[in-house]
Amino acid sequence: MEMILLEKVKNLGDLGDVVKVKSGYGRNFLLPTGKALTATESNKKVFEARKAELVKKAQESISGAKIRADKLGGAVVKVKALAADEGKLYGSVGPAEIARAAEAQGLDVKKSEIDMPDGAIRMVGTYTVIARFHTEVEASITVVVEEEKA
Repeated sequence: MEMILLEKVKNLGDLGDVVKVKSGYGRNFLLPTGKALTATESNKKVFEARKAELVKKAQESISGAKIRADKLGGAVVKVKALAADEGKLYGSVGPAEIARAAEAQGLDVKKSEIDMPDGAIRMVGTYTVIARFHTEVEASITVVVEEEKA
């Protein structure tokens, strides 16, 4: 299935690229979220007519993401979790817990923006996670997992 991208999509292409994707990905993700149009002649004409508007929208999105990343850059988020004597957590700390702790500290970050490439945190300690505000904009956050006294 060929699609015209209306915005930059990670690991797929940039605004205006005509890409070939599996039909399920196109029908179930790209079309409903407004990230792409099917690559028909009429849609190519619609895209060309809207191209300037889409480029401006993309630039505004990137600049907004950069502002958020600058505010968050180098932030330290403290998360308390129950742990055993040797520092192993009962459970784990994931994006939801980090987002709640960041919000409690007055930082603007959503659960869906937190990327943990090494998986959930299962030990007490200091970790670095990435907040992705846009496909081109990210900021690193230091997460300090502390033992909570029961």
